Amino acid sequence: MEKDKLKLTSSEIGTLWGEYVNGTAVDIVNRYMVSIIEDESIKTIFKDAIKTFEKQKQQIVTFIENEGFSVPIGFTESDLFKGKQRLFTDIFCLNYLHIMTLHGLLGHSTSLGVSVREDLRFFYDSCDNDGKRMYHQTIDLLLEKGSFQRDPLFYPAENPEYVSSQDFSDGLFGKGRTLAATEIISISFNLKKSIMAKTLSIAFSQVAQTKEVRKFLEDAGKTADQQIKVFSKIMQTDNLPVPKSWETEVTTSTDSPFSDKLILYLTGFLFQAAQAYHGTGLASAMRTDLVATYESTILQNLMVTKKWFNIMVQNKWLEQPPLAPNRKEIAKEK
Repeated sequence: MEKDKLKLTSSEIGTLWGEYVNGTAVDIVNRYMVSIIEDESIKTIFKDAIKTFEKQKQQIVTFIENEGFSVPIGFTESDLFKGKQRLFTDIFCLNYLHIMTLHGLLGHSTSLGVSVREDLRFFYDSCDNDGKRMYHQTIDLLLEKGSFQRDPLFYPAENPEYVSSQDFSDGLFGKGRTLAATEIISISFNLKKSIMAKTLSIAFSQVAQTKEVRKFLEDAGKTADQQIKVFSKIMQTDNLPVPKSWETEVTTSTDSPFSDKLILYLTGFLFQAAQAYHGTGLASAMRTDLVATYESTILQNLMVTKKWFNIMVQNKWLEQPPLAPNRKEIAKEK
């Protein structure tokens, strides 16, 4: 069969559907942030992000419509309340864009990994290149402004060594070895993401319009804070620095720039995405206390996402992705 005549598979449609919904949610936040940012160098990067997604969005719509599927509703200008008081400082906006760019890079790589049709592969390849460009831009500007938080530094050992004892995996009751560089990758990254989740939960809880959503955000913030404390303690036990918090980068505004639907979706997205990173951390952990910590963290996030799911469904905010044909129901119709 000719490459350009291949029908898109369920996985390929699923990635396009997810890219559209997630992309439109992030785009609305970017549009708000570019309206409040005063620093021209930061504003320029956000304008680039908005322009880049607009191009990607048009291509996604074409892919979906050509296969006969309905384009998702996603998020629109109706979810953005213009002219509201600023909720974040400029530097927080830049840190937010950096973290969301990392999410985008993972999403594009996953989408590319399940894509077979050539035009779709080339599309995700271009999305990945766009994400890499944004990644470099955000890091360079954060470094320039002295706001990029680097991971701890290690000092080189004289020679390579093999693990020589079963005690290498013992991390309970304070008996364990110090952290390995391969373990700090996930610990440091998960700390930064939990700090972002906590900060956004605090900000959104100030402006959410319904009591139900505010209560969820407060609980989500407490969960993120608990995880920050646990991972920070692990780092501090080895006298390693932890990333700083961003709560002071949130203003005291109670004027919501977003719909509760968008606020709740973004919060749930962060906790759902975190599961992939916690899973990676679990797989790379070689100390028993780290394994136990990741298992506990994953369960905590599952509880948060369960509450999130219930609220989204009750309010009819959770859009249904394409489903496999229900053969039994189809047979009953005859």
